Amino acid sequence: MATKQGEGAATPKAAPRGGISQTVKPDAALAEIVGADPITRADLTKKVWDYIKKHDLQDAKNRRAINADAKLKPVFGGKDQVTMFEMTKLVNEHVSK
Repeated sequence: MATKQGEGAATPKAAPRGGISQTVKPDAALAEIVGADPITRADLTKKVWDYIKKHDLQDAKNRRAINADAKLKPVFGGKDQVTMFEMTKLVNEHVSK
């Protein structure tokens, strides 16, 4: 029985295309929080949340709200507080592909 062409050969891994595995470059404002090196969107989100938790910026009464400190305020477009959902949109405005 003949084998199909390519059968058993190692297939190269496909490069990540987008979504949370996409690598992005933070701008200067966001780099203050997550660093300036290129980072995946998944790691970017993790580092932003680590920063929020470390500095106790999640609102005590409304846990869906994030309070801005001096470093987050420029990322949040000058707002003192944003929701988790707004935060994602605002953070994405501070990265380039």
